[in-house]
Amino acid sequence: MDPPDHTRLRALVSRAFTPRMIERLRPRIEAITADLIGRLPEEADLISGFAYPLPVKVISEMLGVPPEDHDRFRGWSEALARGLDPVLTDALRSETDRSRIEFRDYFRGLIALRRERPGEDLLSALAHVEELTEAELLATCVLLLVAGHETTVNLIANGVLNLLRHGLLHRAAERPREVVEEVLRFDPPVQLTSRIALEDRELGGWPVPAGSAVLVPIGAANRDPAAFPDPDRFDPGREPGRHLAFGLGAHFCLGATLARMEGEIALSALAAAAPKMEAADPDPPYKENVVLRGLARLPVRLRR
Repeated sequence: MDPPDHTRLRALVSRAFTPRMIERLRPRIEAITADLIGRLPEEADLISGFAYPLPVKVISEMLGVPPEDHDRFRGWSEALARGLDPVLTDALRSETDRSRIEFRDYFRGLIALRRERPGEDLLSALAHVEELTEAELLATCVLLLVAGHETTVNLIANGVLNLLRHGLLHRAAERPREVVEEVLRFDPPVQLTSRIALEDRELGGWPVPAGSAVLVPIGAANRDPAAFPDPDRFDPGREPGRHLAFGLGAHFCLGATLARMEGEIALSALAAAAPKMEAADPDPPYKENVVLRGLARLPVRLRR
């Protein structure tokens, strides 16, 4: 969306994502993290056992989604994430459309429940905002839930894989903030984003007529040698630069503070609990997604 619609909607939702509000979630995120790590067997798939359930639990609790429904929307969420790719087969497009309809139907029922019995969650607050149309409310709920966990799953898993590959897991326990920023730069969960030109422009010598869609390769921008020395080297100790993992400008990621916190807590807790962790598969499989790049599985031996 463009202003003024984007400005209005973002202002309504952003109150729940201020740094102060997110910091209040830290004890709960730490508790969920410790519980999940404690349940991991010595040999585990870190995606299904840790990287996926952590952000799902966090964003679900924020929104007020019942725990028993988490498994119901996993398939919907994965289909919508795949639907972000620039090229889709007819079958994938049909699956995305079906998942979007089912997801909105689910939230339509949950919103009605929250209007009758409101809680302290974000969904209850949004459900009582008269300025939101039903279509805007449903789209916002789906966006928050999908964006609130699909990307963070990739951040955690990509972080663990790169730390293990470079023998740097200990750095996550020592300086988690630096580690997370380098993971975001080196192996960002979102590889592409898109924009629509509002007026005729020229980029790199190419004409971009108004109304044209432009694909912006975030992954390439984050490896730009003009911005980052030796950009293809994973180095958590490098001086932090302005990477584009969260975008830029008016559409800068609403949940950046939350994602960073979850990544720091998750990686530091794993490094402290299993400092000798090893990758059980040196070349784990990736999902077929292009835009949201992440691992399908990450088998590890914890070696506590």
